[in-house]
Parts: sequence; C-alpha cells; structure tokens
Amino acid sequence: MRKYFQFEELGTNYRREIMGGLTTFLAMAYILVVNPVTLTLQDVPDLPAALRMDYGAVFVATALSAAIGSVIMGLVARYPLSLAPGLGLNAFFAYSVILGSGIPWQHALGAVFISSIFFLILTLTGLREKLINAIPIELKYAVGAGIGLFITFIGLQSAGIIVNNDATLVGIGDLSNPNTLLAIFGIIVTVILMTRGVKGGVFYGMVITIIVGMIFNLIDVPTKVVDSVPSIAPTFGALFSSFGDSSFYTATMLGIILTFLFVDFFDNAGTLVAVANQAGFVKDNKLPRAGKALLSDSVASVSGSILGTSTVTSFVESSAGVAAGARTGFASLVTAGCFLLSLFFFPVLKVVTPEVTAPALIIVGVLMVSSLGKIDWTKFEIAVPSFLTMITMPLSYSIATGIAVGFIFYPITMIVKGKAKEIHPIMYFFFVIFLLYFIFLQ
Repeated sequence: MRKYFQFEELGTNYRREIMGGLTTFLAMAYILVVNPVTLTLQDVPDLPAALRMDYGAVFVATALSAAIGSVIMGLVARYPLSLAPGLGLNAFFAYSVILGSGIPWQHALGAVFISSIFFLILTLTGLREKLINAIPIELKYAVGAGIGLFITFIGLQSAGIIVNNDATLVGIGDLSNPNTLLAIFGIIVTVILMTRGVKGGVFYGMVITIIVGMIFNLIDVPTKVVDSVPSIAPTFGALFSSFGDSSFYTATMLGIILTFLFVDFFDNAGTLVAVANQAGFVKDNKLPRAGKALLSDSVASVSGSILGTSTVTSFVESSAGVAAGARTGFASLVTAGCFLLSLFFFPVLKVVTPEVTAPALIIVGVLMVSSLGKIDWTKFEIAVPSFLTMITMPLSYSIATGIAVGFIFYPITMIVKGKAKEIHPIMYFFFVIFLLYFIFLQ
C-alpha cells in the first residue's frame, strides 16, 4: 500500500493521510445535508409532489456518488482529491430546471446523465487532458488563488462575518451573534495551531470548535448515533423513464444539458488544478495522471445520475485535507470510507455546522492564495487576465465565470503585446467558447 501510493517519495505516512482524509470529509460533510435539502426544494412548501424528489433517496445517492468518485480518484489517479454533488450545479438543477422551468426531476437527471456520458467520452479520448494542459501556467496559478478567495468568501458568509447589505452588496455581520462568535473562535484556534506548525491543525481546529459549540449549547449534542439507511428506490434508475417521453427531446433540454456540461468542465478543471498546485503536483505546467483524475468525476457523475443526484464534481474543500498533510490517493479512500459510514451515522453529522467548517475554508483560502507569488505581475499582459480570473470568482460566486473572464482577456492582451505566437491554439478555442458562454447567459 505504501509503495503503490508512493508514501516515501511524497514524504507522507498513514497518519498524515488518514488525518487529511478525515479533514476533507469534515469540510465536505455539509453536502450530505445541503444537497438533499436543495434537490428536494425544502424551502418551497407548495411544490407539486410530482416535482419533489425523495429526501432520503437523495441523501443516500449523495453519499454513494461521493464515495464512488473519491474511490476512483484515490485508487486510479492517486490524488488527495474527493468528489461529491457540486454546489451551484445542484442549485441550477433544482431552482432553474425543476422549479423555474417546471421540468420533471427525472428529465433533469436524464440531462445530467447525457452530459456525464459526453464528459466520459471526452476523457477517454484524452481531449479533456489536452485542454487543461494547454492553459498557461500563470492562469493556473490565478485559478488557484481565485478559488482560495472564493472559498474564503464562502467561509466568511457561513460564519456570519460577512452578510448581505442592500446598500453595498456585502457588509460586516453581527459579531455579537453567538454562532458567529463560535466561528471566530474556531478561526483563532486554527490560526494558532497552524502558526505553531501543528500537523492536522485544520482538523483539530474543527474538532475543538465542535466541542466548544456543544459546551455552550450552540451545537446540538446528537441524541442518536446510528440510524437506519433510507431507501434509494424512489430515485434509482428513474432517469431512464425520461428517454421514452417526447417532452425530453426539446431545445430547452439541450440548453440544460450544455449548461451542465460547460459549468462542470471548468469548475472541475479549476478545482483539480488548484488542489494539485497546492500539493505540488504540477510539473512543467503539466498535471501527471490528469486523464485518470478527470475520469473520476465522469464516472461519478454517470453513477450519481443513475443513483439520483445532480452532477458530481471535485470539491475544493479537498484543499483542507491537503493543508492537513494529505498527499496521496489514500486520503481520498479515507474520505470515501467516511461517506459510506455516514449512511449509518447521519445523526452525528449534524454537529458539522457552517460555523465549524467556516474556519477551515478561511484558513485554506490563505494557503491557496500563495500561488499569487508565482505570477509575474510586472508583465501587464499576464497581470490583467490573472487578476480578472482571480477577482471574478468570488464576486460572481462562480469558478467557471472567473475562468471565462480571464481566458477571454488572455489572448487579447497577448496579441496586443505582440506575443500571439506564444498563445496555444486551444486558448483561441476557449476565447470563442467563453464569448458564446456569456452570450448564452444573456
């Protein structure tokens, strides 16, 4: 096992990998609650029964698809990167497709299935890997830093430190709120541990925050540890019924399929590059075993749609595990095992509140923006697309949109600078695709 995962070459051990895998799971565990709540549209009480998915079935599908994707990533690609149904895409699935367009959830799963099959074909042909390797190294660094800012912004929101402000879009929250104070306490503790060089400081910070939250009655102590696993029957294989319905074959469904395809491609690519950079895997602007890593989300998304959930993608929260010391796919196997165990220990997962995960996201953001130092800011033709890539992600609340803006400006500044020959032909392709993307959004 140690030889297969190259523990010695990567300077790691079982303890660090297990700690990293557990940290990643704790940082991702919220998806086991958020995804079922989102896909079943719990905040829409008068939703017709035909449009509402079964909560228990979606919970099981979420855990199983996350475990499948993480196992493939760990065993095949050997990266400390875990997967689960993606936020944003699940919101698009629920609020735009089901609620907004009144499309049956079976049709929505059918759209996810078709886009995932197309992803799988692109991966097996090696095209996805070529597209990622064509991205300039400076933009890869910018993507990593942008995602760092993005998840820090998410963490600050989850903690209640940054809130909505109608006058200025965002503003400072109520710092006297007990839950916000708990998150601030978690940030301080984690910062102290990380500054002292404690291995697994992010993980220990989350555990300490949970304990303190229970002591002050801010986190409910679980009354039950184990519960029965819900049935997945209501959603399993339900997508195939949509293929026999003529209403599935419309221009609207084609647009939905393309949206799933586009957003997942660049969200996943951005996350993969960012976490790989953080772990030090990128060599000569190439990502080893990139094809195998991309195969993981393709297979996981196909499996997830059959099980009954939205598109499965790489989770940027994996960077928390990397920060805790994870360097190999063994950590992903640990995370996958936690997702499987969560099927039985769902009551315990309620202790992983937003206030608990927020400190981890904020600290990981600090670590990820270190890639900014690798960008040559004295070259304006590089600085502009890099900066726009980085800043647009948190401001637009979208990794894909940040990448799109930066990739549009890159060929413009390089051509004007007289460096057209240095632009990879694929970047011109991205330029056209992203222009069409924004036109499509309008």
